[in-house]
Amino acid sequence: MPVGGLVPRAVENAADVVVRNAKIHTGDARRPQAGALAIRDGRITAVGDDTDVAPLVGPSTTVVDALGRRVVPGLNDSHLHVIRGGLNYVLELRWDGVTSLRHALTMLREQAARTPKGQWVRVVGGWSAEQFAERRLPTPAELNEAAPDTPVFVLHLYQSAILNRAALKAAGYAKDTPDPKGGQIVRGRGGEPNGMLLAAPSALILYSTLAKAPVLEGEDRRTSTRHFLRELNRFGLTSAIDAAGGFQNFPENYATVTELAREGLLSLRIAYHLFPQTPGQELDDLTRWIETVRPGDGDEWLRLNGAGENLTWAAADFENFAEPRPELTPYEEDFEKAVRLLMENGWGFRLHATYDETIRRDLAVFEKLAAEGLFPSGNRWLFDHAETVSPESLDRIASLGGSLSVQNRLSFQGEVFTRRYGPGVAADAPPVRAMLERGLTVAAGTDATRVSSYNPWVALHWLISGRTVGGLTIRPPQNRVDRATALAMYTTAGAALTGEQDVKGVLRPGCYGDLAVLSHDYFTVPEQEIPHIESVLTVVGGRIVHAAAEYEGMDEELPAVSPAWSPVARFGGYQVSGPAPGAGARQAELLGQVVAESELHRRWRAGRGPATEHHQPFDPCFLL
Repeated sequence: MPVGGLVPRAVENAADVVVRNAKIHTGDARRPQAGALAIRDGRITAVGDDTDVAPLVGPSTTVVDALGRRVVPGLNDSHLHVIRGGLNYVLELRWDGVTSLRHALTMLREQAARTPKGQWVRVVGGWSAEQFAERRLPTPAELNEAAPDTPVFVLHLYQSAILNRAALKAAGYAKDTPDPKGGQIVRGRGGEPNGMLLAAPSALILYSTLAKAPVLEGEDRRTSTRHFLRELNRFGLTSAIDAAGGFQNFPENYATVTELAREGLLSLRIAYHLFPQTPGQELDDLTRWIETVRPGDGDEWLRLNGAGENLTWAAADFENFAEPRPELTPYEEDFEKAVRLLMENGWGFRLHATYDETIRRDLAVFEKLAAEGLFPSGNRWLFDHAETVSPESLDRIASLGGSLSVQNRLSFQGEVFTRRYGPGVAADAPPVRAMLERGLTVAAGTDATRVSSYNPWVALHWLISGRTVGGLTIRPPQNRVDRATALAMYTTAGAALTGEQDVKGVLRPGCYGDLAVLSHDYFTVPEQEIPHIESVLTVVGGRIVHAAAEYEGMDEELPAVSPAWSPVARFGGYQVSGPAPGAGARQAELLGQVVAESELHRRWRAGRGPATEHHQPFDPCFLL
């Protein structure tokens, strides 16, 4: 962008990119604010004001006038299933950000008409019934009406999935299909599956059903991953720590990001974890990996960070808050062997642990190994989630050298969590302030894509406001954080979990040239508007990887979305709903939705025949 007053000149060490006329939050305590910066060879070379960067503008320098916008360090999601998400992104219809079920079903109906025979329509995470004006899930009947012949699979959190008749048939669910362990196939009066699958409490039934749908192959996987990374760049994300997960095998499912990294086509820095996939074979997998790769292998774009988020399947608790907390069988023997193996070989790890009961059992194993000198040993390790972790457990984590990564799962599940455990427990789920007060490294993330949305600003809003996407305030002021602290949890803390705190998460000379120019000033915008922030320009290592608004066209060109019938080709990813309306506008919006629902219900009743139509008042009081 040509900028008056900055004249390119032949200079040594000219910058590749200069950002000027900005309100830069550097994240660096030594210089927290600045107006301009320069990037060369992927690293920041100068931070100051316009006069400081003017001498660095050469003939080939890209000069970006930020137009007074807020600039922040690139965001880093510390718990994102980015590899798995990328392999499936273009196949999924995203309801993230959709504000009414009526609109969501309209999208589904249109996509079903575009989807070729043999393919599924799948809505996989990123939404909650509480975000809809109707405050409810779709019914199997509504899915059947929207898509009579195309299989439809709709995943709702860790709790349930709704399938239409075509999907039940494609998945092979019939009257004689037994319920899998930990799951339930809901049935009608005759015993036939009615389209509802319940995690009771294990989500394996949900994910194993989804695994029966067709997958992408070859070049489509690369295209899907590149578009997903661009979608993350859209919100200012420049790094993520991949938490692996079920149905993500190493090395085959990591091949796409590895190829893209080799070709210099990643637009997001990824530190990944390895997750043993087969119960009973975990120690064999870990042993084989330890002999093959080591944490830190790779480069600044793609690197191994350790094991997890499961080490042994038996040690993982389930997080379906619609069900009681699961009672885990004894798992300590194999779990101890896995932890010992990792610690003795210099491997870090992360552990999925929702409940304090699980965390206490894990800590007992660590303390046993600490007596042998294996904790703390310098290996990076952390607990993920930790919604009900106790103060005593936090003290034990601190003494053993651990860290934490928290996600905004309760911004999507806060209502059901509160109904089960009460507002008192929900107020401290998780106890973020107590974690920070102990000096623990506490990084933030989303746990996207199959539960929460990947939009980091929704997670930041939850940390700051304590409110769910449905508007329920569950976390009181004493368990919230200010905007600067929340941003640090999304930048410097995530860098610490990968050992990159000296080069990532702050904007100072010598650090990576990773930043986001924001659509609205995160530090001054009204709190309710934080979820609607996006990046208008995202830079990773001096590369412009996303550009919108005045900067449209400055980013790298991507191949067209394929296949052509992809939901992303029609609808994109996260659905922009616009600024939150005021109270009066919101009331009118909700009333309009109710009226629309009432009219749909009237038509349904009329379609059922005269027997269900009541033309006269049925209450005698109305006859007087």
